[in-house]
Amino acid sequence: MLLLIVFLPLVLGTLATWWLGSRSRPLTAVAAAATTATSLGLLLSQAPLVMAGQSVLEFLPWVPQIGLNLGFRLDGLSLMFAGLIMGIGLLIILYASYYLSPTDSVTKFYAAMMLFMAAMLGVVLSDNLLLLVVFWELTSVSSFLLVGYWGHRPDARSGARQALAVTGGGGLAMLGGFVLLGTIAGTFELSEMAGRAAEIQADPMFVPALLLILLGAFTKSAQFPFHFWLPDAMAAPTPVSAYLHSATMVKAGVFLLMRMTPVLAGSGWFEAIVTTVGLVTVLFAAFIAIFKHDLKGLLAYSTVSHLGLMVFLIGLGSPLAAVAAVFHVLNHATFKASLFMIAGIVDHETHSRDMRQLGGLYKYMPWTATLSMVAAASMAGVPLTNGFLSKEMFFTEAVVGTSGVWGWVVPVAVTLAGICSVAYSLRFVHDTYFNGPLGDVPHTHPHEPPLGMKLPAILLVLLCLVVGLLPALTFGPLVHVAATALAGQPLPDYHLALWHGFNLPLLMSAIALAAGVALYFWLARGRWLHRISSEAWFGRVTGRQLFEASIDGLFAMAGRVTRLFENGSLQRYLAWMVGAAIVVGAVPLLGRNLGAGGRELLPATPLAVAVWLVLLATCVALVLTHHRRFQSVVLVGVVGLVASLTFVSLSAPDLALTQLSVELVSTVLLLMGLALLPQHSPRESGAGRKLRDAGLALAGGAGMAWVAWLMLTRDHSSIAWYFLEQSLPLGGGSNVVNVILVDFRGYDTFGEITVLGIAAIGVLALMEGMRTRRASVDPQGRGWTFAQHPLLLRVAASVVLPVALVFSLYIFMRGHNLPGGGFIAGLITAVALVLQFMAMGQDQAESHLRAAGGRRFVRWIGMGLGIAGLTGAAAFLFGRPFLTSAHGHPHVPLLGELPFASAALFDLGVYFTVVGGTLLTISVLGSASQEGPAPAGPQGSAT
Repeated sequence: MLLLIVFLPLVLGTLATWWLGSRSRPLTAVAAAATTATSLGLLLSQAPLVMAGQSVLEFLPWVPQIGLNLGFRLDGLSLMFAGLIMGIGLLIILYASYYLSPTDSVTKFYAAMMLFMAAMLGVVLSDNLLLLVVFWELTSVSSFLLVGYWGHRPDARSGARQALAVTGGGGLAMLGGFVLLGTIAGTFELSEMAGRAAEIQADPMFVPALLLILLGAFTKSAQFPFHFWLPDAMAAPTPVSAYLHSATMVKAGVFLLMRMTPVLAGSGWFEAIVTTVGLVTVLFAAFIAIFKHDLKGLLAYSTVSHLGLMVFLIGLGSPLAAVAAVFHVLNHATFKASLFMIAGIVDHETHSRDMRQLGGLYKYMPWTATLSMVAAASMAGVPLTNGFLSKEMFFTEAVVGTSGVWGWVVPVAVTLAGICSVAYSLRFVHDTYFNGPLGDVPHTHPHEPPLGMKLPAILLVLLCLVVGLLPALTFGPLVHVAATALAGQPLPDYHLALWHGFNLPLLMSAIALAAGVALYFWLARGRWLHRISSEAWFGRVTGRQLFEASIDGLFAMAGRVTRLFENGSLQRYLAWMVGAAIVVGAVPLLGRNLGAGGRELLPATPLAVAVWLVLLATCVALVLTHHRRFQSVVLVGVVGLVASLTFVSLSAPDLALTQLSVELVSTVLLLMGLALLPQHSPRESGAGRKLRDAGLALAGGAGMAWVAWLMLTRDHSSIAWYFLEQSLPLGGGSNVVNVILVDFRGYDTFGEITVLGIAAIGVLALMEGMRTRRASVDPQGRGWTFAQHPLLLRVAASVVLPVALVFSLYIFMRGHNLPGGGFIAGLITAVALVLQFMAMGQDQAESHLRAAGGRRFVRWIGMGLGIAGLTGAAAFLFGRPFLTSAHGHPHVPLLGELPFASAALFDLGVYFTVVGGTLLTISVLGSASQEGPAPAGPQGSAT
């Protein structure tokens, strides 16, 4: 059930809105709302169990080897947050259907919103820490799409990138903390960790894990000094802002702190860090909000301040502080969502959110103004609203939860924050609706919006009043079960009530109200408040400025490094790569006094010495004649042939066949490619570069020879015995090499053929349409044409092709038990077709292959990869891992009992991919070698 709650919006909601978006705007909103309502209904069906004090757990293994499982838990805390996510989400969907203009893409908006909603539901319902990270990062990605919804606006793109960088970076830190925590606890399931809190906190790695987890929570919940990304995300459409600030995204950080409290709290570190960061954020953001001229900017900083309030309460760690934190989460969602919707209404009607331009809107929009006054009163903590109740609880916990010098510092600080809260709430109302006549706004004739656009705000504002008057009957039961889950223990007696008598918190509230009103009107006199900005108080020393300076410094450093290393010289790039590889390989071995081992060596036969001398002479000739391209390719082929002889001498016929086939095909391909270039490469290297290259070559070659010598002269334990023993019983074949390739190491082989296909398609993408023109005679006076083909070669090719195809079939069929296999068979087929191509010419060869051009062979590659992939996936049908082979001896009529292994189908996919990749490359190179149109110029000129 819990899995379905998450996956309905993730899959059905996203796909439905994406499909309907281009067909019907109303139906798209209906689909989003229906999906959300269905998930909410499923959640509410489980609510009676949770309200009775039980938890609903669901567990499905996913990647159990690393501890990642589909573990979900529904308790009071997750019930409250999931209800907020979908309840507020329904109102946002209705609001957005009126807010979005006809030119705005509903497909993009609702699909991204469904994805975001599913990610948030996954966060609050996850019981597995690694699963929580998956959904956590999905919230960052989906919020990036929502914040950058208006991609044509630079501020939207900048805000989206900044939000992704900050929250994504925090998410990576949090992942590190979760890995440490799971390693300490021996499990990643939160429900199991809670009972091991003392053991976890006693571990020396607990503090690093705690700091990393808190970094992730603080970045996501926009705590100081990471607060700056949230106001800059106001470039998003107002429905997005309302959703992010009230029920999602930033509340994810608060939820994480609440969820992890039973595991992390009690160490002293958690309480000290969380309360300090929360208190600083409360006061700092509340003060900044007063001086914000943009309606959404003011609300953004007020959100940061209220998030700090919640974080502070969580850090106090007392049961009643948990009640206050949970209660304020609910209250903040109601008044903040309504205020953002109201800000969007004002912007929608006036095309401005600048309070220096607004004013006198009460005359035009009295109902909207009334809603604003009630919601802002709740934000300020005015009596008879729900915000007043949670603010009183906040003040109470600030008084009773601190002692010593903090016993007066903290109450004074929270009172100052309350004063600022009243001031910016009053400014939101007064500057928008009453402060003089309407200013110079783009739309000078505003009016009340349609009822459907106001209805979500009306419902939320009414909830602010009802909860303020009857808290115990409305949010009371939900607050109790959520706070119990947060505290991890039974709660003491408490009462959610409007009146608790005359006490110090009530006095603090009275001071905050009176002083806040006075502060606002003192700042607003003579419109002085309109002439000063928040940057005037802190200059350039703000989180955003520091972040931008860091990013600029990072790019500057990257530019300097790029200019140092990247100058367009491929030789320099290769030199750096080889040099780095030598250093990385040499550092661990230096200073160990390693020498030859005591293993008995085999004597060198005269034939082996002769082969070594041939190899040495070939390499020397290659170095001396590397400017002659064709000659160099032939010499490289000689080196490969010598390597294949080595495989033969070591009784490795499979490797020898593969090496030989690869050398033939690669030599032909290289020759075809070099035919498009001059036959000689220019001599560009000076003496210094030659010395550098020689030094690197000698160091690299000597280093590899030394490491090989160290290994070959020492005894070592080999894993070869395992494959020799298990090849037949587990893989169904006696050819160990082939069984390793298609069974034991099937993943690697599948990756290799995928890379081969990508490389061939890359050649097509780079060279399709390219044509060369050549003179009819080369510099030595030899004839040069592609039109004529030797008769003897054509006759030989017509005989070789059918024989080679039959032989490749034979090699393929015997490959599982004797030397051969799909890769070798594919190379043999490719060699035969290469010969046919050379003998008949490209046009006739492709005609015989029934191919219209190179693109035909892309299908061969796709077919090969498809066969290999489907063969591996078929193992899932039998409950086995991917690419698990099955084998047996079925009885075939007329033929009798035959050995068969499903790996043969995988090998068939390898065969098609190799043949298709090779022929595609040959086809493209051959097409480029065909004569192109003559360039414009004097007759007889050639290029």
